[in-house]
Amino acid sequence: MRRFFIFFTITAMFACAPEQEKICVLETSMGTMAFRFYEADAPVTCAHIQKLVGDGFYDGKEFYRIVKGHVIQAGGGGDNIPDEFNKNKHVFGSVGMAHGSDANSGDSSFYICLSPREHLDELYTVFGQLVEGDDVLKAIENVEVIEKFTESGVAFHEPKVPVTITKAYIELRPVK
Repeated sequence: MRRFFIFFTITAMFACAPEQEKICVLETSMGTMAFRFYEADAPVTCAHIQKLVGDGFYDGKEFYRIVKGHVIQAGGGGDNIPDEFNKNKHVFGSVGMAHGSDANSGDSSFYICLSPREHLDELYTVFGQLVEGDDVLKAIENVEVIEKFTESGVAFHEPKVPVTITKAYIELRPVK
């Protein structure tokens, strides 16, 4: 009877434990932002980003592209991963994998949407959503930039004063 009680108590503790999810925390030179992963919708991309974060890849990286009303972008370089287009929409705070003009050319460069960007839906992999730091994202959006455009007219505005990811890490938080 005593063994049953101990087994039942331990089982009940785990059954009642809150479900947890992985959250990526980005400590930046302008404050902290955090986003949840859409692991079921973009498993390869999420695992890739989590590995890069765990390796310290993003520590010290700058947001090299800040386009008001569009996106902020950081990262760049590394191994390419396959596209994982999914049902998640590009809304304020969506986190997506940037890529070049070739299919499956995403590597480590990610963006965070500053407003809904429907024209990007199902053309880029949305792998996360901001859950903390809306004010920080808006502050980064409003930094002064040097306007730069590619030959095809794509805006690649860079901040006049660097905005840096000082530390990126993954933590477990209760699902909300």
